[in-house]
Amino acid sequence: MHNAAARIFCVTYLALLTGCVTVGPDYQRPVVDTPAAWRFEEKEARDLANTAWWDQFNDPVLNGLVRTALDENKDLLIATARIEEFFGRYFSTRGDQFPSAGGSGDAFRQRLSEKGLTRIDGKNNPYNEYEAFLNGSWEIDFWGKFRRATEAARAELLGTEEARRTVVLTLVSAVAAAYLDIRALDKQLEITRRTADSRKDTLELFQLRFQNGIISEVDLSQAESEYEDALARIPDIERAVGQTENALSVLLGRNPGAIPRGLTIDELALPAVPTGVPSELLERRPDILQAEQALIAANARIGVAKSLYFPTISLTGAFGTVSTDLSNLFTAASRTWNFGVPV
Repeated sequence: MHNAAARIFCVTYLALLTGCVTVGPDYQRPVVDTPAAWRFEEKEARDLANTAWWDQFNDPVLNGLVRTALDENKDLLIATARIEEFFGRYFSTRGDQFPSAGGSGDAFRQRLSEKGLTRIDGKNNPYNEYEAFLNGSWEIDFWGKFRRATEAARAELLGTEEARRTVVLTLVSAVAAAYLDIRALDKQLEITRRTADSRKDTLELFQLRFQNGIISEVDLSQAESEYEDALARIPDIERAVGQTENALSVLLGRNPGAIPRGLTIDELALPAVPTGVPSELLERRPDILQAEQALIAANARIGVAKSLYFPTISLTGAFGTVSTDLSNLFTAASRTWNFGVPV
């Protein structure tokens, strides 16, 4: 009884010590000087930062394209899947802080050599053997290795979420920019075609004047050159429209094809861009937040590395039964057990 009480006391004492020591530095956010107050109404700034800014263009087609990209874009789907991956890594790492348990069972028939080193006098040969075991182990986190690893895994998970937000912002910006480029090219194409039609009318007028001897052939050649120049610009613009449509189709997660049109470039409402926004707003940028989480993870892994300088302390144990007769497998005489404190 005395030995059992001593063992229980030692285990309890070690368990209490697991929360007392954590090697490695705690993360401290670097101090950055920022303005003490907003230079304009805070509510206005927060409303602007929290809004779906592409809605301010007042183009339902653009809004639909953004929604399609958020649902179908392959890069965004990959970023979302990586969050699930790092969720698994986090819970796997965190699980190392707790005891692990397992069980096994075995049944086999074996024959030993009668000429070998192992004597088989008085034994049945071959013979049956049945085993059933429960085992457990717990590496006590005395130096905070697993706590620091969990801290790093948590930061990596949060960094992955910020990476997904970065993909979202980049994707939405790219979709909106490509759509505006298409509408600008449409306007340019429209103007170029009107210019070609106008120069065609001018050329026809010059041809009549040349036929009547009013102008020289040089003036007629100049009018023909300007008309041909306007016509030559149309294929280049049409090709640019097609290339931009193809690029936008890739962002939408679909095969290259035509893109629906909404408001013209002149009808789109320009979003309001406030001035005087303090640098504190940069803390909401996902790429900056992702970089900070990477810094937190690296800082936590310093503690993991330092903990390797110290010995590990574990508790292991197993309990089971072994018998050559299945009917005696769960009798008291068949029991076997062991425990230890490996260091």
